[in-house]
Amino acid sequence: MQQPLQFGMFAPVPHVTVGSPAMMRAVAGAATPLPGGAIDPAYGLARGALATADRAGFDLVLFAERHLGTDLNAWMLAGAATSFTSRLRLLVAVHPGLWSPQLIAKMTSSLDRMAKGRAAINLVTGWNVAEARMYGGDVMLEDDDRYVRAEEFVTVLRGMWREPSFSFKGKYYTVDNAELLLKPASAAPPEIYTASRSPAGLDMVARTADWWFLSFDKGAATTEAMMESIARSIAGMRERARRYGRQVRIAFNPFVAFGATHEAAMAQALRLLAPDEPDPDVRKMESRIGPSMRAGCVGTPAQVRAQLERYHQLGIDLVLLQYVPTPENVAEIGVELIAPLRGK
Repeated sequence: MQQPLQFGMFAPVPHVTVGSPAMMRAVAGAATPLPGGAIDPAYGLARGALATADRAGFDLVLFAERHLGTDLNAWMLAGAATSFTSRLRLLVAVHPGLWSPQLIAKMTSSLDRMAKGRAAINLVTGWNVAEARMYGGDVMLEDDDRYVRAEEFVTVLRGMWREPSFSFKGKYYTVDNAELLLKPASAAPPEIYTASRSPAGLDMVARTADWWFLSFDKGAATTEAMMESIARSIAGMRERARRYGRQVRIAFNPFVAFGATHEAAMAQALRLLAPDEPDPDVRKMESRIGPSMRAGCVGTPAQVRAQLERYHQLGIDLVLLQYVPTPENVAEIGVELIAPLRGK
């Protein structure tokens, strides 16, 4: 029996946020000291949006990480969120090329205990070569061994969480009798989420991950074509996971916007991608959000609910919604989508 559809959101940070005046102020003032007694506008936005999401019935928040930018650090923001959330799973992005798995094992255990068992890891193999080199790492962009390294990274994480003393010798990591004296809050280890499109990456997902942010044909011209692509992706991942005796749950990132009609909602959504927007982060959003706008989740609340039910029937377990992250919009999604789809 399929479990109820889960709902997630991105924590508001510049490179995944559009349409927010607070975020624009945060970006504009990031290189200068704050006025005395002021809080960073991005943190104020995140605190309000995530506290509202916690009350509205959201299940998960993803703290995306970007070092070469004005973003607040993902781990710091997730740690702070333990003080004003009580049910959201706190999914923190981790780049194996920048962190040691032993250190991340300790950081995750710390967050998990602070959050009463709500920590999770979003494993990111990476793409930004300049950022990785500037911050002391690499992404192995043209090398399928990036997935070997990612899989070894998860092996060390789970070994450290599980064993009193853990040793491992792989191609990229060697661990000799490492001890993690602070274990996660729950007996079940924190879950691993990841995304990949290449054959080698998909095999890594099938062998390693608990959740996969699915890939689809971003050139699909219609919602129906996108859904056909998604159905093929889900079937492919299920078959890959079956070969390894595993099951991987499926997540998808549609863009959501409401309006009195589909046309009104789409017009409002497209204004977010205006090419004359001065913020370079917002200008880049067209390539990220444009395809997800074709997911069919822009329209009246009833239309969006119906489309989300279709995705759930396809086999999607979690929708990580993209939208303008204000507390008002978060609350509206709780009322118009989460509560009705859960029969409340």
